[in-house]
Amino acid sequence: MPTELIAPTRTPRRTPLRGWWAVSAMTLALFAIVTTEILPIGLLTPIGAEFGVADGTAGLMMTMPGFLAAVAAPTVTLATARVDRRLMLCALVLLLAAADFLTAAATAYWMVLAARVLVGITIGGFWSIGVGLAARLVGPASAGRATAVIFAAVPLGSVLGVPAGTFIGDLAGWRTTFAAMGVLSTGALALLLLTLPALPPAEATRPSVLRALLRSTGTRHALLMTFLIVMAHFATYTYVTPFLRQITGTDPAQLTGYLLLYGAAGVAGNFIGGALVTRAPRLAFATAAATIATATALLPALGRTDWGALALLIAWGLGYGAVPVCSQTWFARAAPQAPEAATVLFTASFQATLATGALTGGAIVDHTSLRAVMWCGAGVAGLVVLAAGARRAKPRTTDC
Repeated sequence: MPTELIAPTRTPRRTPLRGWWAVSAMTLALFAIVTTEILPIGLLTPIGAEFGVADGTAGLMMTMPGFLAAVAAPTVTLATARVDRRLMLCALVLLLAAADFLTAAATAYWMVLAARVLVGITIGGFWSIGVGLAARLVGPASAGRATAVIFAAVPLGSVLGVPAGTFIGDLAGWRTTFAAMGVLSTGALALLLLTLPALPPAEATRPSVLRALLRSTGTRHALLMTFLIVMAHFATYTYVTPFLRQITGTDPAQLTGYLLLYGAAGVAGNFIGGALVTRAPRLAFATAAATIATATALLPALGRTDWGALALLIAWGLGYGAVPVCSQTWFARAAPQAPEAATVLFTASFQATLATGALTGGAIVDHTSLRAVMWCGAGVAGLVVLAAGARRAKPRTTDC
């Protein structure tokens, strides 16, 4: 496989403290990206009302970035294969800030959608290039912990970013929320510029590298596992709010608290998964999938009461919180010789399945019921447990 290794003399000198500051900057940038991506969930109604568009059309703000990120992940990475990764990460966060400010100033809905295109490009490029850099920032021995810290931005975006953004929108309008996100993104850019060392590409990611990875049994298995678990989660979680309102009978004040507790459990699950996946990746992935399957399968029965729904939401948060770090680690172990290319495949598959899962769940809800989508999601998550067990029966030295 063609690669271009960095000579030892080109490896940037850094103290462990500076490396962890760089990890913190990456986490803040990813928090801004995740929050911007899912922020329309809480602001869909006022944005749609201002521009006079239907709910389905307003929903394009959510589906567009996911599909665009899936395309941008390989496109941006391949097109900038020889560009310093520090420069690319900073450029992508600058693009995010521009998207936030453009949304805040939009005078027509097409401008909002244009800004969401920029968000999709940022998501695909930043995830593909950035999340695999932990070992270069803090060293291989601390890479697992650093990756878990970076991925903590995902549940934090749900537990802090979206509720805070929705609260600001209720007080001062949705435009103020996006302007505030633009300021946060600008702050993340400044921190990246201050803390990231020069990061010349460790390898030239080419189409041939990606094709070779796709021929690997370990990579294909990682793609299958990621597709199943992300599909199961987003087909169900996208509709958890209607479920809690219609089936559980949760009032709006309680609902906010429940989702906050779900997000807090997700943060804990992220670090638990990060600690477990370094020692037992199959067990970590299977445990996360089994937890999601159990929670979604029991929700239609036990979720009719507030306490039952809350307990299952916390379990669900613990399980899904571990998924991104487990999936990324699985891809990395399947292709240790090409970490950036492996991250490209992780990002593209994750984002494409995220958007597909939400659309699939919506079709199930429209044609059946909210209970049915939970049971379907549980069945798909259960397949991940079976796939992990089947893979253990046929070990390969080159696979994770």
